[in-house]
Amino acid sequence: MYAIITISIVAIIVLFFGAFGKKKVILPIIFVGLPLAFIINLMGWNQSIHYFNEMYIDDNFAIAFNGVLIFITMLIFVFARVYYKSVKRPLEDIYALILFSLVGGLMMTAFGNLVMLFLGIETLSLSLYLLAGSKKSDPHSNEAAMKYFLTGSFASGFLLFGIALLYGACGSFNLEVIKQYVVQNQANIPAMFTIGLLLMAVGLAFKVGAAPFHFWIPDVYEGSPTLITTYMATVGKVAAFAAFFRLINASFSEVDFLWKTSLIVFAVATILIGNFAALYQDSVKRMLAYSGVAHAGYMLIAIIALKGNAAGVLLLYSVSYSIATITAFAVLMMVRKETGSFSIKSFNGLAKHNPTVAFAMTIAMLSLAGIPPMIGFSAKYQLFVSAIEQGQLPLVIIAIIGSMVSVYYYLRPVVAMYFTRSMVSEPFEAAKLYKKQILGMVILLLILSFIPGLIILLI
Repeated sequence: MYAIITISIVAIIVLFFGAFGKKKVILPIIFVGLPLAFIINLMGWNQSIHYFNEMYIDDNFAIAFNGVLIFITMLIFVFARVYYKSVKRPLEDIYALILFSLVGGLMMTAFGNLVMLFLGIETLSLSLYLLAGSKKSDPHSNEAAMKYFLTGSFASGFLLFGIALLYGACGSFNLEVIKQYVVQNQANIPAMFTIGLLLMAVGLAFKVGAAPFHFWIPDVYEGSPTLITTYMATVGKVAAFAAFFRLINASFSEVDFLWKTSLIVFAVATILIGNFAALYQDSVKRMLAYSGVAHAGYMLIAIIALKGNAAGVLLLYSVSYSIATITAFAVLMMVRKETGSFSIKSFNGLAKHNPTVAFAMTIAMLSLAGIPPMIGFSAKYQLFVSAIEQGQLPLVIIAIIGSMVSVYYYLRPVVAMYFTRSMVSEPFEAAKLYKKQILGMVILLLILSFIPGLIILLI
């Protein structure tokens, strides 16, 4: 809770300094405020404090995922310094919106009440709608914002209607009260309750980008500014999955017959559609968008295999996916800045003149594909083991097939960088801006590859 207050104060301070024209101090304020919020968040470890009549629950699950969200946001701001270097207009609105959306994400991981869940989702979503269209002069950015707003509002309607039906059935928004109602009436669950749960599942499936509610992701990711796309693909997705997991685990674990089959269908469709659609993309940015859809399918498996160490596995998968995705998008930002294109051809011969950047992209692609010994392999392995222990072998087989398919499109940029002739005879100028940050991401990714067990055991 105090981390939320800290980040909100930082966002307000950023707006005030921007209004007074003090642009140079905005990023330093953020780089002080976010680590402070990270530390404050960790101070609540093992205390499990409930706020506002259990509307907000500051337990280890929330602290772990909030720590990941805050850390990812810090990495996003590390790249913001170079991404917006040539932009002349004030940026305090963009930075503040990122911070406010982070507040929404922190609310989503720690809700103990469906009202708090909805407030968190809308705080995150409304900020992302604006951020998607923050490049006002670009019609693609405007289109992305409009598509995201219209489809997101429609999905929020499903979610809100589902919450209303659940309230009508059990008379409370509190997760613990809903759980007690489920335990007492599991042999005779009313249709209103079942429909409400399914409508909520549809709304949350949209937020995590699960098929068949993924249709907004490719266009929104492609049209939004690349830094904002990176933020959506990591913070937005991780927060939504943490909320989805908490909802099912806290209230509906006793009635898995109501939701498990639907989630299995979602997971299978998401894995297959995401991976096979990514095969045909010539734009690396759009390929990474469909990659994110496929990874949403894998992360759904952690919710389906709810028992055991599923929460720790979801945390590990969130960390591995987020760090690798940020690394890949960082290289894409650099290539786009230099070539003006997101196509795979833009990566041709990159290894010859920019070996460090090419190595970073290779490591990110190998991790996303789940190739050992990268952390992405450990995350998928633990995920599949957890699912098999819960009797989900057919689902795991489909997921493995999807992973095999993904190797092809993840290696396409690698082949272009190392085995295709380049039309450029000297290193990219943009590499001087991004090289240190990208190298730092690679080191972080390699370090995390040696400690996956430590992450799982956190929760």
